[in-house]
Amino acid sequence: MPSTPTARFSADTTWLTAILLAMGAWLAACSDQSIVPTSTEADETEGFKLDQELQLQLSLMGVDGRIEERFTEMLGRSIDPELAEIGRLLFFDPILSITKDNSCSGCHAPNASFNDAKSISVGVDNNGVVGPNRSGPFNLRRAPTIINAAFYPNLMWDGRFAAESLDGFDNSMGFRMPEPEGNSLSHLDHLLMAQAFTPISDRMEMAGFEFEGDNDAIRAEIARRVDGIAEYRKRFEESFTELADGATLQYEHIARAIAEFEFTMIRADAPLDQYARGDTAAMSPAEKRGGLLFFRDPAACFECHITLGYANQMFSDFAPRAIGVPQIAPTETNAVFDGPGRDEDFGLARTTGDPGDRYKFRSTPLRNVAYQPSFMHNGAFSCLDNSIRHHLEMQQSLATYTGEHLEFGLRAKRGPDQPMQSMAHHLSQIPRGRLTVDMFSDLLEFVAVSLSDPEAHPDALRHLVPATVPSGLPVHEFEFGATVNECR
Repeated sequence: MPSTPTARFSADTTWLTAILLAMGAWLAACSDQSIVPTSTEADETEGFKLDQELQLQLSLMGVDGRIEERFTEMLGRSIDPELAEIGRLLFFDPILSITKDNSCSGCHAPNASFNDAKSISVGVDNNGVVGPNRSGPFNLRRAPTIINAAFYPNLMWDGRFAAESLDGFDNSMGFRMPEPEGNSLSHLDHLLMAQAFTPISDRMEMAGFEFEGDNDAIRAEIARRVDGIAEYRKRFEESFTELADGATLQYEHIARAIAEFEFTMIRADAPLDQYARGDTAAMSPAEKRGGLLFFRDPAACFECHITLGYANQMFSDFAPRAIGVPQIAPTETNAVFDGPGRDEDFGLARTTGDPGDRYKFRSTPLRNVAYQPSFMHNGAFSCLDNSIRHHLEMQQSLATYTGEHLEFGLRAKRGPDQPMQSMAHHLSQIPRGRLTVDMFSDLLEFVAVSLSDPEAHPDALRHLVPATVPSGLPVHEFEFGATVNECR
């Protein structure tokens, strides 16, 4: 059967290609000059080298992309779904607030990836809205995210709640907290359970200023209220045998439930994790180049944002440092600020009393950081790129900072820069301006994209907001779509 013209053309071109390839190989062998590779070949070679370098770097830094799957192994058991569901309802229920107008979700907002929806938290006396339109007196700092917090060795901006073992899953050396709690909560199984004792007793956050009684009295009152709600009582009895036998609900039961819900908030399967597990297409070339910059000079972010050991691949060493973050002092506040002008936050020194700890705050864990509406302990920056630039060029950042992006109640007064600059960590004292525009862009891509798990985006968390809660109190109004920052 005669061949068609198309078939003949295909056969002819195949034969011709083979001849040309053979000639090319012969010419290359006989020539002193190597044949210049095509742009595609050059790109492939460059991409291969880039992958080799980054994969080696991640291996050296202990990044295997499997920290999420190891969570239950670290916990030593499976998550209790029934107890976690109680915790979810309580997390959104204002019944935990003595004033009945705030909840855990008022400051750890699902529409802000369980970060604070405001630059600085608004606790009691709020208007029931969670987002840009939340109003009320400001606190001292903004609330950090609860996502992945189960992996942290210490909690809070100054790290004042800490596992002495550097492992939140290990209470063998005790959990350290400020007085009056001290180490009294060290019998609890996880640091998050201990931490759950504190927000409800904080006067600015949830307790208000009218209730008479100490922290224990506040917790006893909250436990009494919850115990008196039939649905909560029934649910707790199904999870705790002593309650089924008629015991009185204690606040510890509530703390355990809230922590169990927080255990479900593990979101550590970002493009970088997929890449570390072998999917080289999970990251773009820009993200890969940015990753190498992150771990090396001149950016050297890894000096503080580590992944090895107790860091649990969270990109923080959880150590306190002063990096000269612009001081923000609200005009309407329930907090008492530091310094002669009452316009400074002395950071860790507020807990330790040591002047050498002034302006020190814990290194921020960088996973899912791009989903935050604001950055630093006081939301001084609303764009991730400006936050990174501050790390690279602290003095330049302070000199040009205006705060004009802040809402009116936060931009009227600023604390002094000079005291912070004189105490800044040595890495902040050294300008790292050797990054070109392209290098900075690559670094930003790595932090913003490669470390972001899509399941931590507010849109993926919306379903967690209950329509109603057992107390019958109104659930906050969450302003979804208004809190994710896109300015990078």
